[in-house]
Amino acid sequence: MKQELNLALAPHIAYDEQLLKQEVARGLSLKPSDSLSVKILKRSVDARSRNIKINLKLAVSINEALAEEEIVMDYKIVSEAKRSITIIGAGPAGLYAALRCLELGIKPIVFERGKDVQARRRDLAAINKEHVVNPESNYCFGEGGAGTYSDGKLYTRSSKRGDIEQILKTFVYHGADGVILVDAHPHIGTNKLPKIISNMRDTIRNHGGEIHFESKLVDLHYTNDTITSVLIQNLVSGSVHEHRTEQLILATGHSARDIYELLDAKQILIEAKPFALGVRVEHPQEYIDSIQYSCRSHEEVIEKRTWLPAASYSLVQQVQGSGVYSFCMCPGGIIAPCATAQDEVVTNGWSPSKRNNPYANSGIVVGLELPDFAAYKKHGALAGLQLQKELEHRAWMMGGKTQTAPAQNLQDFVNNKVSAKLIDCSYVPGTASVNMLDVLGKHIGGKLQQGFKAFGNKMRGYVSNEAIIVGVESRTSTPVRIPRDKITLQHVQIKNLYPCAEGAGYAGGIVSAAMDGVNCVNAIAATY
Repeated sequence: MKQELNLALAPHIAYDEQLLKQEVARGLSLKPSDSLSVKILKRSVDARSRNIKINLKLAVSINEALAEEEIVMDYKIVSEAKRSITIIGAGPAGLYAALRCLELGIKPIVFERGKDVQARRRDLAAINKEHVVNPESNYCFGEGGAGTYSDGKLYTRSSKRGDIEQILKTFVYHGADGVILVDAHPHIGTNKLPKIISNMRDTIRNHGGEIHFESKLVDLHYTNDTITSVLIQNLVSGSVHEHRTEQLILATGHSARDIYELLDAKQILIEAKPFALGVRVEHPQEYIDSIQYSCRSHEEVIEKRTWLPAASYSLVQQVQGSGVYSFCMCPGGIIAPCATAQDEVVTNGWSPSKRNNPYANSGIVVGLELPDFAAYKKHGALAGLQLQKELEHRAWMMGGKTQTAPAQNLQDFVNNKVSAKLIDCSYVPGTASVNMLDVLGKHIGGKLQQGFKAFGNKMRGYVSNEAIIVGVESRTSTPVRIPRDKITLQHVQIKNLYPCAEGAGYAGGIVSAAMDGVNCVNAIAATY
């Protein structure tokens, strides 16, 4: 007999296979002679009280085995396919678009300005240790995009945009732990993502698709509202070649500023859009565990963490008509330098798969609307981009014109006091004590101060000088949208141009970007 059960259990039972089976057997009043098979379908943590529970959805079978589901992908050999799609960018959107092409028998031809995941490591090390930024290969540019080396969180609320489970199964097929199909907030980890991404690359190439690294889109040609070709520069040799294309998916990510400038120069419509700016805040992970798991002592934190994951949080507050909120929270994580040019400082966060680093960090940002860009209106659709650039450059200046980041202890920031000595921080290039209001300006910084005060009321102990803010957190999303038709997904002017995912303003994370890549290929296939 097979059935599904929903249970709320203590963590030490929920995470112990043998104790879980015993609990289910007791609840079902099974005989000693009955055999029992249990499979966890979904799992989430309920920490709203000190008596923490794990919510489980279980598949249970009595006296018969539960069938193991095998993940099978129908990828076709496309070496000689009659149709092809050109994809610019090998982030989540570009890779999933290419994989969808294989399923439909279409040949994907992918151009990525950055390097493959292995070669990227040297450039990331150079940022951290030598403060040298490679503008073409960094935390944002390269195989897998920004997501590869910035955490690998797979949670999204965009369930209406596509098949989330299929996106997750594709990750598992390429080497991710099957637990991501179970957990309510799935997470792969920056340490494991590179191998999974390289497996995806192998799938694409082994089935006849093409991926070209260090190959940058530098120009495009269009006639009668149709793109005829793109110019691709080989960043190793410097040579430029013309690549003719029938369909173009533009999946370049939120940091490819040159793409926005190119489209603007080509008089291809782009628009300014709202986005958010702020800082990274970092606490000791035990501090957050103690708050979120209602612990009264260090010993209780240790006891609860025996079974429970590193605690996270989600905070939001309205301040003077603007949303102030947490973004990309990384339990057990590290603050990373994510600049894409030498004269800027940009922060982001990531966590390894075990989330076992001693710090917890999160972006805390202020939502900005179009009127907030009024001082930059001469830049037209690039107004928000200019504001973003100025704050990143100011952070670089105030940090000492290196990748050292301006910073301030959190309580000092709230109290308008420059920190005499900064606390330790996970940001490897180092921090410099400044008044962060001078970096952010009063419009953004003042709202952050009020937001932090409110967060301190919601999470007692959150605001203290045991925490530090590091700036700036500026790449939450693109400040530019590349407009497209809601049904065909084509650009509103250019028939065969498909603006895609985060860089076009239509996604916000790995899963939503991947779904958008799939959707763009489906939209193209519908025209055949």
